[in-house]
Amino acid sequence: MTVGLCNANPIVHPRKQRVARTEHLAHSSSAVDPLDVYGDIRDPEHPYSLEQLSVLSEDSITVDDNLGRILITFTPTIQHCSMATVIGLCLRVKLKHCFPPHYKIDIKVSPGSHANEESVNKQLNDKERIAAALENPNLRQLVDECLSSNEI
Repeated sequence: MTVGLCNANPIVHPRKQRVARTEHLAHSSSAVDPLDVYGDIRDPEHPYSLEQLSVLSEDSITVDDNLGRILITFTPTIQHCSMATVIGLCLRVKLKHCFPPHYKIDIKVSPGSHANEESVNKQLNDKERIAAALENPNLRQLVDECLSSNEI
């Protein structure tokens, strides 16, 4: 057991096998299928991906190429997860690198999954707060570590 973690013993699920979904990409203006992106993001507290911890699933990602909009709803592993905003920031940074800049990205915690749901959602979608967070060198380093695919 690790001391100091919010969820010291998370339930870890096996990774799913990825199958190329060419029908999505053939009808999409985006070059990346978001379902291929989420499994590459590591949890800020554990050496597992968000997929392995069931923080994200295929059903929690919606891409509307016609409107240029991405909606992600994620479920923290515990109600008082102090890393929920970091997870959301990781998702935003990863998707900003994978999709054209005209896409609007909305990120939210699943309804009822976090004790401070409204506050977390507000932070995750406030441009000024996001910019300020990414200017913090320690926070930026944590985000970069979570996005480093060789960590998983």
